[in-house]
Parts: sequence; C-alpha cells; structure tokens
Amino acid sequence: MSGVDEAVRPEGGPMRDLLRVGPGTVDLAAVDPRSTPGLPAAAGHGRDRKAWARAQVELLGAELGRRQEMLYAAAKAPAGPAAPAGAPSAAGAHLAGDRPRRVLLVLQAMDCGGKDGTIKRVAGAMNPLGLHIRSFGPPTEEERRHDFLWRIRRALPPPGYVGIFNRSHYEDVLIARVEGLVDEPTWRARYDLINDFERELTEGAVTLIKVMLHISYPEQGERLMQRLTDPTKYWKYNPSDLDTRARWDDYQAAYAEALGRCGTDAAPWFVVPADRKWYRDWAVAHLLRETFDRLDLGYPAADFDVEGERDRLRSEGREGEGERRVNER
Repeated sequence: MSGVDEAVRPEGGPMRDLLRVGPGTVDLAAVDPRSTPGLPAAAGHGRDRKAWARAQVELLGAELGRRQEMLYAAAKAPAGPAAPAGAPSAAGAHLAGDRPRRVLLVLQAMDCGGKDGTIKRVAGAMNPLGLHIRSFGPPTEEERRHDFLWRIRRALPPPGYVGIFNRSHYEDVLIARVEGLVDEPTWRARYDLINDFERELTEGAVTLIKVMLHISYPEQGERLMQRLTDPTKYWKYNPSDLDTRARWDDYQAAYAEALGRCGTDAAPWFVVPADRKWYRDWAVAHLLRETFDRLDLGYPAADFDVEGERDRLRSEGREGEGERRVNER
C-alpha cells in the first residue's frame, strides 16, 4: 500500500478549505459525520483505511513535533541577527514588535465527541515541554465572580507554546444557552464579545484553530453504551449525559449559530466529521500541519560567534575529541 513512508497531502485541496464553515448560516445536518473529506485514494478501502490513517498520523506527529520545537525555540531565543544565507529561515518566528507566536487549538464537541482521544493521538507526538493543555468544566465560584472570558484569558498558552483547549469559551453560548443558565440577551451579547476577544488574540500573535468534532446521534449512543458496559470506562459516564442527549436538537442549533456567528477570517471554524476516529485524528493532524505551514517557522539563528565558541571548545585540551564523537554518532 502506497503512502506509508511519507505524509500524503489531502485530495481536493487543503483541509482548511475542505472543512471550513461560516461565517453566515451553518447547516450541520448537511455535514455527514461519517464522511471523509480529503481522504486520498492512497488510503485504500475498508479496514485498510484505518491502518493507513493511523500510520499517517504517526508520520504527521513527527513533523508536528519538529514544528512545535521551532515555535518554542523562537520564543525562548533572543531576537538576534538574521540567519546566514542558506540557513533555515525564522521568518515566522516573531511578529512586528518582536512578539513570539502562540498556537491555540480549540476543541468543541458533543459528549463522546472524541476530544480526549484527539488530544492523545495528535498531540501525543509533541514535546510536553511546549504543550499547554487545559480543560474547562462548570465554572468555580471564583470564576463566576468574573466575566465569562476571565478564566479563558488566564488559561492562554505562553509565547512559543501550542495550547489545546478541551472545551472553551464557547460553552458560554452552548450549554449556557440550552440549559438556560443565563437569559437570552446575555448569551446573545456574547457572540460579539467572543469575536472581539478572538480578534484581540490574533492581533497579539496567537494563531487560532477552532475545531468542532461532529458526531452523529447514533454514534454518540454507541459510545455511551460502551461506557456503561466496560467497567474501565464507568468513570467517563455521568447520568447527566442522557439529560444532555435528550436535548440533542437544541445543542445542534446552538452549535450552528455559534459556528456561523463566530467563524471569522482571523479565527475560522472547522467541522471535522468524527464518527470515524481514525479519520478525525488524520484530519485534525492535517489542520495543525497546514496551520504551521502558514507560520513559516524556522530555527532562530545563533546570537553568538559559532566559530569562536568552537575554537574555545577545541582549546580545552582535548582537541577534536568532541567533533569526533559527534561525527561518529
């Protein structure tokens, strides 16, 4: 089977184009949760596709790890002289005003949508040193004393990090809306507040990737049943999950409006069909890779005299030993 030795790009265009929704009216019912947009013919058919996709995610993971290291290195290293001719470019390492970049992946989904699995599979290849993963549950008493974005701001990744939000500020126009936690004028006003907040982030060197993992009603039912039949998964189940499931249509409408109202050019929304876990991981990995491509990352140039430091090392009394050992590796 071809394509196992290299990361194969999607067919039909970038995943960022194939999976983007909004702004405007979004019809989630028109997105088949079992579909596989962009999956190339190299994936094969039937069960072969699952094995192919998982092998590809491993390859993509290694590439994502390298890009993440570039992002981290650019933030940690001082802004020094330009790289010499022929050296890797760090053109995307800093923005105007020498602000290091940050990348933030926002994951939203219905219960059992696969947020944890996506983080495990896609982020697993990255260096934990440069990862910043945060989950958001019901707000604490302290968080309730502040505006709904207060806890989100406090959880943003530091410069040079890849941040991942497992749920996010969008819960305040989803669960808050459907469950009536606030009145309608309050949650409706939040769309504009979210757009202002995300514009502020993108203007401040944060690159946003907002992903809804889109599963079907039958698939959610199967995953809930798995949690109820496997003792090792009881901890994942909450009786309130069925109460939320009973309001499926209300949540789909809330998601559709959030995607349409807050899918901007600076911070677009992507809907990933997620009934097939192997496709979900493959698609999100490609979205991340394409996002890194747009940043034009590279390792920062040395801000010291490299040849001078080599001469100092050679003069320690064991001339050439260090270089010999490096060359023998």
